[in-house]
Amino acid sequence: MNVRLVLADDHQILREGLRSLLSDQPGVEVVGEACDGPGAVQLAKDLSPDVVLMDISLGHTSGLDAARAIRAECPSVRIVALSVHSDEPFVSGMFEAGAVGFVVKGSSFREVIEALQVVMKGQTYLSPSVATVLVNKAIGPRDADRPNGARPLSSREREVLELLASGKSTKQAAYQMEISTRTVETHRQHIMEKLGIDNLAALTKYAIREGLTDLEE
Repeated sequence: MNVRLVLADDHQILREGLRSLLSDQPGVEVVGEACDGPGAVQLAKDLSPDVVLMDISLGHTSGLDAARAIRAECPSVRIVALSVHSDEPFVSGMFEAGAVGFVVKGSSFREVIEALQVVMKGQTYLSPSVATVLVNKAIGPRDADRPNGARPLSSREREVLELLASGKSTKQAAYQMEISTRTVETHRQHIMEKLGIDNLAALTKYAIREGLTDLEE
């Protein structure tokens, strides 16, 4: 395996440890490091690596946003998520954003290497626990299992909820998603109707509980 890799994580110690381990692997070259989302996107554009191995939470920025930007501007770059989170919203969000691999941080280093080998073959890699999460999603919960009979949100509605819950205004969310403010308002109304929630504070608490934002209560 020969792979040129950019490593993106906001924890310097973890970055340095991973870089040291990866650099000892034959055929693996760490060509750059980033501590936040914009940095990861810029390195992907400047260095054209084979893989960006990135955390979902990158300081004050979202790995989801960075993954979308990398996917849009550097479609040949493979994105592998590395995260402590394995809940369905995080996993689905990263794959919808363009990731082709997902490794849980509690995994062994051997699994990171296996993930790189798999995605370099053009395949998708999932940590076993993540695979279970996605299978459960594919099967889908029964209506009776959804709290208050809430209906599932579309990927677009989830994106709107993520931005609003993270503190973005309607105008800011519209700008980031490149849609009109009226469309954002329509999505928000549909979200509230589906979830049976009638105010932004409760909507934010729901987003935190479901892992759609890194904010803490």
